Amino acid sequence: MKKELLSKIENRTIVAGVVGLGYVGLPLAVEKAKAGFQTIGFDVQSNKVDLVNAGQNYIGDVVDSDIASLVKNKRFRATTDFSFIKDVDFIAICVPTPLDKHQEPDISYVKNCAVSISKYLKKGSIVVLESTTYPGTTEELIKPILEKGSGLKCEKDFYLGFSPERVDPGNLIYKTKNTPKVVGGIGKDAAEVISAMYRAVLDGEVHTVSSPAVAEMEKILENTYRNINIGLINELGRLCHKMGISIWEVIDAAKTKPYGFQAFYPGPGLGGHCIPLDPYYLTWKAREYGFHTTLIENSMIINDGQPEYCVERVMHILNRQKKAINGAKILLLGVSYKNDIDDYRESPAIRVLKELKKVGAIVEYYDPWIPEFRNMYGENGKSIPELTFQVIAEFDLVIVTAAHHNIDYDMVQKNAKVVFDTKNVMSNVKNKENVEVL
Repeated sequence: MKKELLSKIENRTIVAGVVGLGYVGLPLAVEKAKAGFQTIGFDVQSNKVDLVNAGQNYIGDVVDSDIASLVKNKRFRATTDFSFIKDVDFIAICVPTPLDKHQEPDISYVKNCAVSISKYLKKGSIVVLESTTYPGTTEELIKPILEKGSGLKCEKDFYLGFSPERVDPGNLIYKTKNTPKVVGGIGKDAAEVISAMYRAVLDGEVHTVSSPAVAEMEKILENTYRNINIGLINELGRLCHKMGISIWEVIDAAKTKPYGFQAFYPGPGLGGHCIPLDPYYLTWKAREYGFHTTLIENSMIINDGQPEYCVERVMHILNRQKKAINGAKILLLGVSYKNDIDDYRESPAIRVLKELKKVGAIVEYYDPWIPEFRNMYGENGKSIPELTFQVIAEFDLVIVTAAHHNIDYDMVQKNAKVVFDTKNVMSNVKNKENVEVL
């Protein structure tokens, strides 16, 4: 089986499948098709499938003309019919792995996907999970489901592995194509074949590890590392505020050290699909072994409480203006989870907006990237259409919650009664009399 699959990879005769055409799946599917592999994408959302089949793009990190060309040349198509699995050789699972209402891993998308795949899985197939998850998922959850549903045997009849996605929306340098990839397979043959497939598609280095569990853990490490360091900075930021010291100036000074220090910055909280969520997967799994990840859990407490801390700061700012927060008109600038993108998954700005409304504030937002939002928690909103000096002057307070570059912050400062800048975007504004920085 290994020899045949390696030959098919080299000859570009493998048919590639991608389950889930979101921020991870669509760019991956496009790269596979561009590399010369016939590619079929699957998604439960028919609107996404219709857009793909019409040659239209909906993900910022994908070039519009790439999809149009690939679809036109019949290299890439999409479907809502799971039976497509019987027509493909390589299956990448790129489905969501959110948290449930109890802040515990919701692995239902992965599990249901594996059940559906098992019904159509054929001999000689390769299955790779890319969705971030707890260590052990591939071997303890996916493998038994695939074997039971298909009647096939892993390593003998099909290969299975884990290769974590590394997508950073809006990154102008690193995209799916050139970002290094980690691969862990069940058995050496699986690892070799899966690695060969990714090398045929991507320009980035493919690093093969000894097992899927190692690959699953390294992905958790990547994002927990950032979570903990951001938690440290957010806590220091709160202390610095009490001491009358600028945390931003402290960080700028510290990063002059050419070794042993990496700069992280405070903000209104953590956003995106990975950093706010992944540590929960690890702490949940650790409890199975009677182990408490104290450092990780403490950083999560700090970061999760950052939106409420920002609202507390807003109360004090308004109080100094002799204005109660109940009934105050507040404008948020930016609801995306990072600057210059249209992605608002787990956005801390939306948490800030929600907390402000809880205490009676009248809140609106402006975001040139997100005219409206509706998230998985049932929260929704619509941006004001235009940011003018007249609009800014109507609000009691303006909060910068995303550091978008296409906003005129000088104009904001000149016309706002007061500004609470949680992203330090006002650092180059000359007059900061009405600006308070996180």
